[in-house]
Amino acid sequence: MDFALTEEQQLFSDALRKMLEAEYSQSQRAAALDSDNGYSDAVWQQMAEMGLMALPFPEAAGGLGGTASDTMVAAIEFGRSLSVEPFLASVVLGGGAVRLAGSAEQHESLLTGVIAGERKLAAAFLEPQARHDLGDVETTAEAAGDGYSLSGRKAVVLGGDCADTFIVSAKTGEGISLFSVDAGAPGLDVRGYKLVDGRGAAELELGGVAVSADALIGKDGGALPVIEHVCDLAASALCAEAIGAIEMINEMTLEYLKTRQQFGRPIGSFQALQHRAVDLFLEYEHAKSLVFVAAMSADSADAAARGRAVSAAKSYIGTRGREVAKEAVQLHGGIGVTGEYQLGDYVKRVLVADMLFGDADHHLERFGRISASSPAGASVWAQ
Repeated sequence: MDFALTEEQQLFSDALRKMLEAEYSQSQRAAALDSDNGYSDAVWQQMAEMGLMALPFPEAAGGLGGTASDTMVAAIEFGRSLSVEPFLASVVLGGGAVRLAGSAEQHESLLTGVIAGERKLAAAFLEPQARHDLGDVETTAEAAGDGYSLSGRKAVVLGGDCADTFIVSAKTGEGISLFSVDAGAPGLDVRGYKLVDGRGAAELELGGVAVSADALIGKDGGALPVIEHVCDLAASALCAEAIGAIEMINEMTLEYLKTRQQFGRPIGSFQALQHRAVDLFLEYEHAKSLVFVAAMSADSADAAARGRAVSAAKSYIGTRGREVAKEAVQLHGGIGVTGEYQLGDYVKRVLVADMLFGDADHHLERFGRISASSPAGASVWAQ
């Protein structure tokens, strides 16, 4: 299996890294976090101008027809820069649901604005009682006149604090369905907050929110396989972000070992610390291979093969990523836990990547369940 980037992907990665390095210093990131939006409008618009928002969407919808591997390339750079723009929420999650399940008309009405950077989507799939089970949905969508009335609660809606439109999962008479809900709809209460790594999220309360019949995305009752696929795409991108963060953790640690003096010499000259630095590099290389395999598999319609690859990467990143982060802090000593030093921000990004869309334990169990048996039509995300 070839893990090398294509020439186009390498050029894209270089251009994105150059832009983010210019716009995402530690002080600029702090200013973005303190802004009303919680992210940088300037960076968001530059991302749109570079074609990032169009990356995974079909050319017929105005997109670039990219793959999950292309999204991985971008996500690695987001992890390196600690970007807090809602790309994952709007393009991969919300946009992914519309891309996979929506009609041509819905592609036009919803994705055109996403591609231009003018509309932000958020996927409201998880609920307070469900933990990581995407099929555990208590939110209901009851027929009401010419449309539906949605009632229920949604939890940890990534990007929900700044979304213009929510893609909401709800139970109908036929099963689980998806609906588009405007952020300003009467009866919708949005309570935004920040995750530990600075990105925005929200809790939703839907109290009889009225939507029209054309708000139904895809087939009535047929949304669960789409939701699972979208969350695999998101988990793959999260793992790529973690790889970018781990890469920076290792770079910062190696530089510190080269410059920190003890007993009249750099501490990196001590063999014991050299061995520990090598261990960090090996963990990064192992994780990177799994992340590449996950990205290469994330577009697959084979839910079992896709799930095995994504869960293998997610479980490894969750366990070994934490160990890399802890070891890096240990090698830095006291400075590694100070708020002014950026190492802690990278550690937080790795921890959030572990928890979102299933932690390491969940994905280890999921990997085993899929490997043991994957009957046709079975939900690979169910507890």
